Amino acid sequence: MWMKMFERLRNSGYAFVLVCVGALGLLVISETSYRRSVDSMDRLTQMAMVRGEIQSTWRSTLDAESGQRGYLLTGRSEYLKPYREALLSIDASMRVLNAAEPNDDADQRLAAELAVLVEEKLSELATTMQLHDEAKESAWRELMLTNIGKEKMDGIRNLSSTWLERELSRARIERTDVRRTLLLNRIGVGLMTLFALLLVSLYFRQSMVLLRVQQEQKLAVQVERDRLEAEVKNRTAQLIELAQHLQTAREDERNHLARELHDELGALLTAAKLDAARLKARLGTMSPEVAERLLHLNKLLNDGIALKRQIIENLRPSSLSNLGLVAALEIVTSEFSTASGLHMHVQLAPADLSASGELTGYRLVQEALTNIAKYAKASEVWVTLSEQGDTVSLSVRDNGCGFDTSVPRHAAHGLLGMRYRVEAEGGQMMLSSSPGHGTFIEARLPSVAPEASSAALG
Repeated sequence: MWMKMFERLRNSGYAFVLVCVGALGLLVISETSYRRSVDSMDRLTQMAMVRGEIQSTWRSTLDAESGQRGYLLTGRSEYLKPYREALLSIDASMRVLNAAEPNDDADQRLAAELAVLVEEKLSELATTMQLHDEAKESAWRELMLTNIGKEKMDGIRNLSSTWLERELSRARIERTDVRRTLLLNRIGVGLMTLFALLLVSLYFRQSMVLLRVQQEQKLAVQVERDRLEAEVKNRTAQLIELAQHLQTAREDERNHLARELHDELGALLTAAKLDAARLKARLGTMSPEVAERLLHLNKLLNDGIALKRQIIENLRPSSLSNLGLVAALEIVTSEFSTASGLHMHVQLAPADLSASGELTGYRLVQEALTNIAKYAKASEVWVTLSEQGDTVSLSVRDNGCGFDTSVPRHAAHGLLGMRYRVEAEGGQMMLSSSPGHGTFIEARLPSVAPEASSAALG
């Protein structure tokens, strides 16, 4: 039956209106209960404060009388201390009672009467002590033997008791009101809880259906995601393999072209230089114009041979295979400094790398220096090579204009090629740069045992 009612309520057009009205009614009940409870607590606090000050006034009056009696009987001034402290306490309590807002005219009348009685009692105490100080012993004794002090104290006691009883009666009424308010709030919370349970039951019923649909969709998405991830991994592996193949093919082509230039072009330039030397020997005495032409031809042949050597060195660094990575980097940085005019800071320590690792590090420095010359607008460059444990670190840093690494760059193929090449060697490449703060490139390559490196070079 309850489920049918839930179904009708859920499908009814008035369901939302009923929910809003019920929630609003419960909110009104809760807010009203809260405000009434707060008001009652404030009044109880006020009553407690008044009761405390009434009792404090009564106790302080007794303390003042005791201090006065002790002083009169002994004549010792130390009894005046509690008397004066009692006067200060009475004054403070009376100020609080006078400042408190009276509940009705009776309270206002009681406060006024209490103030008058206390004032009269304190006046009687002060007069007695004054007569004592003036050595009028018979006068102050006669004043003490009268019933004036007792009558004043009895009046203060009775008035305080009456006022305290009125405050206690009001406190009982307020506590009853608080209990009634809490009961009303309890009923409202119970109704709200029941209402919330009904909504939660409907929510969970719908959630189970939605969860089942989501799980089915999630399973389908997961299957498709696994298929796409497998496809991406396969394509990534193929791209990495292709990049490695292209790098290898590129180096092979460079080596082949370097050999062709060395063998063919070198032979042609050497033969041309020899022919020029023979021609100069056979001509004997030459005119100045012919001698100048032969000298110019010889210079051109020497420049061609030097250019051929530079091209071959760039294609296949013979210094790397013959002298090692440290010497090759010293040569390339020195040549770059001479050509660009930039100040180089080079710190190179011996490192154990495989032949392909040394070539990768050499090409990385070459590419970094090329980028610095084209784009960096730098004045200083730092090149560092060091070995730490089983890792070789090679870094290039400049103080140029830098760039924002988060912005895609169309001319970033050189950096991407360096990254793939370093990763193909089992290493990692880090790049950090920001506008105005230069660029830092670091490659970390795995080191090899010295014997393994020697075997690879051999």
